[in-house]
Amino acid sequence: MLGNLWNDAAAARQPALDGLVYRSTLLARDRSVVNIFGGNTSAKLMDTDHLGRSVELLWVKGSGTDMAAITEAGFAALRLAEILPLTARDAMTDEEMVEYLTRCAAFPNRPRQSIETLLHAFLPASHVDHTHPDAVISLACASDGQALCRRLWGHRAVWVDYTRPGFTLSQWVSRGVRTAPQAELVVMGKHGLITWGQSSRECYERTIRQKVFSETAVPPLPPQTRRETLARLLPVLRGTVSRQRPAVLQVDENGPAVAFAGSEGAAALSQVGAACPDHLVHTKRVPLFVTWTPGEGIEPLLVRLPVAVDAYATAYARYFEEHRKSGDQMRDPYPRVIVIPGLGMITAGDDAHGADVSRQLYHRAIAVMEGSQRVGEFTSLTPQEAYDIEYWPLELYKLTLRPAPGELAGRVAVVTGGASGIGRATARRLARDGAHVAIFDINNAGAQTVAGELTERHGTGRGMAVHCDVTDEAAVAEAFRAVVLAYGGVDVVVSNAGIALSAPIDDTTLRDWTRTMDVLATGYFLISREAFRLWKDQRMGGSLIFVTSKNSVVASRNAAAYNTAKAAELHLARSLAEEGGPIGVRVNSVLPDAVLQDSGIWDAGWRQARAAAYGIKPEELDEYYRQRTVLKVNVLPEHVAEAISFLAGPRASRTTGAALTVDGGVTAAYLR
Repeated sequence: MLGNLWNDAAAARQPALDGLVYRSTLLARDRSVVNIFGGNTSAKLMDTDHLGRSVELLWVKGSGTDMAAITEAGFAALRLAEILPLTARDAMTDEEMVEYLTRCAAFPNRPRQSIETLLHAFLPASHVDHTHPDAVISLACASDGQALCRRLWGHRAVWVDYTRPGFTLSQWVSRGVRTAPQAELVVMGKHGLITWGQSSRECYERTIRQKVFSETAVPPLPPQTRRETLARLLPVLRGTVSRQRPAVLQVDENGPAVAFAGSEGAAALSQVGAACPDHLVHTKRVPLFVTWTPGEGIEPLLVRLPVAVDAYATAYARYFEEHRKSGDQMRDPYPRVIVIPGLGMITAGDDAHGADVSRQLYHRAIAVMEGSQRVGEFTSLTPQEAYDIEYWPLELYKLTLRPAPGELAGRVAVVTGGASGIGRATARRLARDGAHVAIFDINNAGAQTVAGELTERHGTGRGMAVHCDVTDEAAVAEAFRAVVLAYGGVDVVVSNAGIALSAPIDDTTLRDWTRTMDVLATGYFLISREAFRLWKDQRMGGSLIFVTSKNSVVASRNAAAYNTAKAAELHLARSLAEEGGPIGVRVNSVLPDAVLQDSGIWDAGWRQARAAAYGIKPEELDEYYRQRTVLKVNVLPEHVAEAISFLAGPRASRTTGAALTVDGGVTAAYLR
C-alpha cells in the first residue's frame, strides 16, 4: 500500500461534497485498496431542494464509475429520508430495489446509483467507504477468516458472511453494526471492507489502516528469451481466444505476476476461484493456468496452448449450463487471464483498456491469494455464488454504459508511412473505426505525434509508434515483433510507405532507381511477407491493403522508376490475393492520384519535377490543381483513408484482389 496520502491543503482545494470527491480519488490512487471500477464511497449532507426545503441527501458513487477519475458529476444524489424506511422490510428483489432507489433521486441527469447504495444509506455515519484492500480480502477469503478478524480487531470489527450485494447484504451489515456499538469496520466474507467516519479524513484513514503481506520472488526466464518466446506464442494464443470475438492481449512480466506464475502450488491455488466479486466480470471465476516448464522448449507449449484454451472454453460452457437462469445469454467463454510459469501473466480484453483492467484486477487477486495462504487457507465464492455475480443484471448493466464498438473493435492495424499524408489520415480513420493502430515510419518523431493523438482521442493503447525502415529486413521483423508484444497480433496491414522520383530516363541514376525499387517494391514485399507469416500462426485471417497509385496502371511522363515500382506493387497485391484466399487473408489495393495535401512527396520536389515533365512552370501546375479543387475533384488524404477503411473492415469482407481508384474522377486510371 502507498500509505497515508491525505493532504489537508489539497483537500481544501477540492472541497466538493464535503471532501467526498477528494477522498474517493485519493483512495483509488492505490489499486491495492480500490480495484479499477470497484469500490464505492458516500457522504450524507444537508441541502436545499427545489421547493427551498432543507433535506438530507445521500451522495453515492454512480454505477460503473472508476473512483480514480471521478468528479462531482459522477455521484448520484438520493433523498435519505425516503430510503431509511427500507430498513423495516424483510426482503426486496434487485428489480424492486433499483426501481425504488430511482424514485428517491434528488436531481435529474445524475448517474444511476451504485449497486451497493443501501450499504451506505443504512449506516448512520456521515461518510462511508466500501473498498477491497488486498490485505482485508486475504482475510475475507481465508477458510478461518472470521476467527482471524476477531483475533486482529476484536470487538472493533463486524464479520458478515458472504451473500450477493444488494438488499439482504445491506440489512446484515446494518444489523451487525447496530448490535456492535464499538465497531469501526465491517469485513464481508469473500467480498470486502466497510469503514466510516464523521469526516472524510477520518473515514479515509480508517480505510487505509491495513498491513501489507510480503511477497516471494521467483526468477523469470531471461528477458531476451522471454521476449522471443512470447513473440512466437502470442499470435497462437490470440487466434485461439478470439474464436468468438477479436481480443487484444497484454503481457505482464512484473515481479508479482511472474512470481505467482512460477510459485509452488499456483496451478491449484489459481483454480480455487475469484478473490472478490468485483473481479468476476473482467477476469472470470478462474484464470487459465498452462502447465509448462521452460526447459521443455517452445514447441510443446505452442501445441499445448490451443488445446488448453479450448478445454477452458468447454469447461466455462458447462459452468454456464449448470447455473444458468431463464433468459441468461452466455458471454464469451474464453479466458481473460492466462498464467504461464516462467513467462508471467497474459490478459485479454475487448481492447487494450479492457486487457489492462483484467491485468490490474488479477494483480489484486494474486495479492489476496498469497496473503490468505500466509494466514490460513484461501477460499473463494462457490461456483453458484460466482455465477450469480457474473450474470447479475445489475453488474452487467455497467457494461451497457460503454459506447457501441466500432466495426474494427478489437482489431490491430499496422500503417507504414503513417506519420504524414495518407498514412496519418488512415491511422486516424482506422482508430475511429475502433482499431488499435501501430504507426510504422522512419520519421519516429512524427509517428510518436500521431500515436499520441490517437491515444488521447480514443483511449489507452490506441496508438503505437514504431520506428521502421521498410527496406531493412531485420527492422521489419522487429517492428512486427514489437506490435505482437504490445497487442498480441495484427489484423490489418496498410502498406503505404512512399518515395517519388520524377526525371527523364536518361537523368535517372542507378541509385535513384534502386532506392525507388527498395521502398516501393522490396519494402512492400518485406511488410507483406512478415504479415503473412504472422497471419498463418494467428489463424484469424487478415486484410492487407496496398496504397499504390494511378501510375500503377497509367504511366506518367518522366517517371519510369516510380511507374515501374507502382506497377510491381499492384501485381504483387494480385499475387498475394491468390495466396491469401485459402487462409482467409484478403489483399486489395487503393489507387490514388494527385493527393497533395500534407504530401511529403509533393513537398520533396515532385511539384517542380512534374512541371518540368510537362514543360510548364510550377505555378501553372498549381493552377491546374487549384481548378480541380474548384471543381471539387481534388483528392485529400481523408478520401484515400475512407477507401482503405472500407477495404479493411467487414463492409468488404467478400472482396479480395480489388484495385479501387481514388482519383477525383478525372484521370480514368481504371483497369482495362
